[in-house]
Amino acid sequence: MNPPLSPDLQALCLADSHDRAAWFKARSYGITATDAAHLCTERSIPGVVRAKTNSWRFTGNAYTDYGRKREPIIAQWMRTNYGIESNTRLFCSSENARHLATPDGITPADQPLLLAEIKTSTKPISALPRTYLRQIWWQQYVLGAERTLLVWEQQHDFHPVADHPEVRWITRDEAQIQRLVGLADRVIEELDRLFRPLPLAG
Repeated sequence: MNPPLSPDLQALCLADSHDRAAWFKARSYGITATDAAHLCTERSIPGVVRAKTNSWRFTGNAYTDYGRKREPIIAQWMRTNYGIESNTRLFCSSENARHLATPDGITPADQPLLLAEIKTSTKPISALPRTYLRQIWWQQYVLGAERTLLVWEQQHDFHPVADHPEVRWITRDEAQIQRLVGLADRVIEELDRLFRPLPLAG
């Protein structure tokens, strides 16, 4: 269940993933944390633009199905041990309404703001993938958070290999965030160029 939000965060809430149609529609107009995860260099911009404009949408496979099945269980463990509640709401940045994020977890309004991201993996994670970090930094930027708890569970043959997930705290990196913002704005400019109405003849 989504926790209560501060008035400032409530004002930035655009949609809830329980209403999939509204959530997908709201996400389509901006740059999400999933998009930001792939913005590593200038050369990555065309790929993100193609992904945003492609009418085909990846709907999942056995691994993503497993992740969806396990996420509520991992989230309950996270809530019990760290006090971070599940989140299904889409937020926009106060700086740009087309900068969007849906973190997997968020603390209630009466606590200091912390976020969480939940992952499942078929391999042990020693060095964090940069896609994870970019996704988390983007979420921190959008919601104004300083720290995120990354929670991941390794599985083998679709069964957890340990009794509880592993965790790591990720702190905000302003330099990386500003770099992501610049790349995201380039994607938005390209999307606007592609979808700009043609001038009327006459």
